[in-house]
Amino acid sequence: MRYIELDNPHRKKHFDFFNSMDQPHFSICANVDVTSFSTATKAAATPFTISLVYLLARTANEIDVFRQRIRNSQVVEHDAVSPSFTVPTDVADVFSFCTATYQPKAADFIRNAQQTMEKMRHSPSFEDEAGRDDFLFLSAIPWISFTGLTHAMHYSPVDSVPRISWGKYFLQQGQLLMPVSVQAHHALVDGRHMGQFFEKLQQYLTQPSLWL
Repeated sequence: MRYIELDNPHRKKHFDFFNSMDQPHFSICANVDVTSFSTATKAAATPFTISLVYLLARTANEIDVFRQRIRNSQVVEHDAVSPSFTVPTDVADVFSFCTATYQPKAADFIRNAQQTMEKMRHSPSFEDEAGRDDFLFLSAIPWISFTGLTHAMHYSPVDSVPRISWGKYFLQQGQLLMPVSVQAHHALVDGRHMGQFFEKLQQYLTQPSLWL
């Protein structure tokens, strides 16, 4: 982790403008093509959901602003951020958080994430780790092909952890499409960065040989 100095005057004004807002988060929802991704994960007998969690985390980790957080009006940048994603449980009809340490290699991440996911299924946890913000908050809404999404979050103070969700995929003109929603703090993440996220994610989904 390192502290980031916003030396560019315009960048600093941009940061101060959005950081002063009561609700500085913004979100974009778009459909991504998961046709090749679905085919490849089935052929490799790799779980769809955990593979997707890996790709979402990998994409975010490769864009520096998605690893940046705000602490007392200062910007810090983590070397890596790990996904904390929702999983169903056997003990209640509500989800549990499951945090899997990010690892660059897909096979390593998927193996460890499966073990952690199974543990949370039987012994769920709903506690935040105090002092940590090196997360990505991920959630699945597999029952709905949504076109927009809002998240519960703290506003006093406002946290700066990105929130990424995906919904029910559907067939359209021969393509398997899936809605993905990305929400981030506007003082750190701008529209250009959102565009980079969706472009990079789509590349990984379309070309599984890049990571699988």
